[in-house]
Amino acid sequence: MPITLPIDPEANALLNRDPLALLTAMLLDQQIPLERAFAAPYELTRRLGHDLDAEELASFDPDALIEIFGRKPALHRFPKAMAKRVQDLGRALVDTYDGRAERVWTEAKSGADLYKRVAALPGFGDQKAKIFVALLGKGLDVHPDGWREAAGHYGEDGSRRSVADITDEETLLQVRTYKQQMKAAAKA
Repeated sequence: MPITLPIDPEANALLNRDPLALLTAMLLDQQIPLERAFAAPYELTRRLGHDLDAEELASFDPDALIEIFGRKPALHRFPKAMAKRVQDLGRALVDTYDGRAERVWTEAKSGADLYKRVAALPGFGDQKAKIFVALLGKGLDVHPDGWREAAGHYGEDGSRRSVADITDEETLLQVRTYKQQMKAAAKA
């Protein structure tokens, strides 16, 4: 089942065919609406004039990348910080996976190994790593043994907790409602 978020169809297509774009989208998914985060890699490819490349991002002039992120409309609420994180992600992929983002999951020996690989990437903490494992499992049929357990409650079948569970406007609303309930509970 492909990833089908309520974003531009071309942005969805990019997420489904380009592992680096998908990792970048997940990296950017903080402090902005998830639709904006998951559409940002498509806009970045438009600004660059070609698909994303980990080696290029790793070696990009930092100020030039910040400028690209900051062009209106900015790719993120914090273009300087996120340009740096994307560059750090590119460097980590070059150093560890020869620049091939898909190796993060295609070479994982188990769900626990997949979680460990994702969590080791710059900008991926515990929760984001679990959500990404769930997104891979639910959206791209990446199912190493134990992937649901590695994803924690984000891996539960039928849940509506994260981007891994969004397939249309209705499920987006269900995920937003869940997140609002969690924020309200945390404040109480």
